[in-house]
Amino acid sequence: MKKILMICAAVIGFTFTTSVVCAQDSQKAEFKFNEEKHDFGKVPQGTPVTTVFTFTNIGQEPLILTDVRPTCGCTIADYTKTPVKSNESGFIKITYNAAYAAPFTKTIVVTSNSKTPVKNLIIVGEVVAKAATASGSN
Repeated sequence: MKKILMICAAVIGFTFTTSVVCAQDSQKAEFKFNEEKHDFGKVPQGTPVTTVFTFTNIGQEPLILTDVRPTCGCTIADYTKTPVKSNESGFIKITYNAAYAAPFTKTIVVTSNSKTPVKNLIIVGEVVAKAATASGSN
């Protein structure tokens, strides 16, 4: 009988703890991005390109971006640095330096206090070489 009571108490305790954790989790901030991958298409070599990833906080708590880190030095990030309240929007602006002619895929790692604390944004495209210019005239 004691074993049954202990098992019931454990089940009730686990259920209560899970309910509290789920309730807290549903209150957490959460991203909803306009897009998570941006394709620049063909980009002329030597011409930096920029895109802005916009997001809305669909959670209840304010969303705080703690870090936005491109995975290479050819990409620069700027982002909303103030807490984003529930149902409000923020941005992550990415500029890619198209210095070398080649296809590219770059990842930007976003760290925050959201339900999904680490989110990856991706930019892709192809840098095409500048056309050779004719030198001199005949």
